Formats: sequence, C-alpha cells, structure tokens
Amino acid sequence: MTDLVSQIIPLCNSADLAEGGRAVPFDVVYAGQTCRAFAIRFEGQPHAYLNRCTHVAMEMDYQPDQFFDASGRWLLCATHGAEYAPDTGECAGGPCRGGLVKIALSETDGVVHWHTAYNLKPFEFLD
Repeated sequence: MTDLVSQIIPLCNSADLAEGGRAVPFDVVYAGQTCRAFAIRFEGQPHAYLNRCTHVAMEMDYQPDQFFDASGRWLLCATHGAEYAPDTGECAGGPCRGGLVKIALSETDGVVHWHTAYNLKPFEFLD
C-alpha cells in the first residue's frame, strides 16, 4: 500500500532553533534508507536537509549538530569543505555535486514540524 498523503510531524519547539546555532537532528527514511537529517534557523526561518554531503554521501557536521561555518553564512561539510546555502541547500562552493536534499518544514504556535513526501517517511523503531 502506498501512502500518498503527506504527514506533518512535530520536530521541536521553535526556541530550539537559534539563529545560526546548533541544529536539531532527526532520523528519516529517505528512498528506503534510514538517514540522519537536521533542522537549522537562518534569517529567521527554519530549514531542514538530509545530513548527506553531495560530494561524498557522508554526514557533514564537524561537531555533533554543528553545520554553520565560522561566519554563520554557510553550511559546511567538515570532510572536504563543500559549502551550501542555508536557505536553499544549493552548492555555494567547494566540491559539491548539486544541492542538499531539502525537507519541507512549517512553524506554527511555537512548534516546528517536518513534512513527509513520497520518498521521505518517519523512522519508526521496530519492536
């Protein structure tokens, strides 16, 4: 059975995403694989992406949940220095092959939610 209806899933309190600060990590199933994802705040808006560099498919954070470079202007892959725009995920410099996989977010009543898609589902623990 294929679920074509997008779900809206609570992720964190709005206050958990500080401008240019630490990311809020979460697990998703993307194209059938369990992946780590992260949410950040940039220019007042929340954004989320798969934690997967497009240069080499590996996690990007240099310290747990740290993705911004020293200037706070770019998301940086710690391994090879690929830079991405925080608001779009597009490659901004370094060895990228396209942009990051963006995850739709919404923010209402002090809560940030993420949205599923045809290829993006919540990670569920099995008993």
